[in-house]
Amino acid sequence: MKRALINRNLIVLLPKQPALDWILRVDPEPMTYLTLDAFRQEQDAFLIPEGKVETPEAAQRWAERRWDAIFTQFLFSWFMDESMWPERRTLGMFRQWFEVQYHSMVWDVSGDPIVHDDWEEV
Repeated sequence: MKRALINRNLIVLLPKQPALDWILRVDPEPMTYLTLDAFRQEQDAFLIPEGKVETPEAAQRWAERRWDAIFTQFLFSWFMDESMWPERRTLGMFRQWFEVQYHSMVWDVSGDPIVHDDWEEV
């Protein structure tokens, strides 16, 4: 197995119970069986340039500087209809809904090239 440490850090955005409660409340066909543990299994991860974020506290600050774009991305991934989204979103709400997890070492164990599928900048 090929193994290489890459020059990126990783931030994972883990939703908390208020995010799950919102989904279950607004979904026309709620997945009532969905637990918080199951919900948190497959979430967005952000590769950050090495040296830009070096501690969990810095990762939190990085996410909070971009909270609106990250929050919008999360909401859009669940419901494309913006009328279903919370009307007033704030940094405080972001903090209530999400945990920011930081990882300083990211390993590439694939020999395949990394392919970028460009989206708008976060």
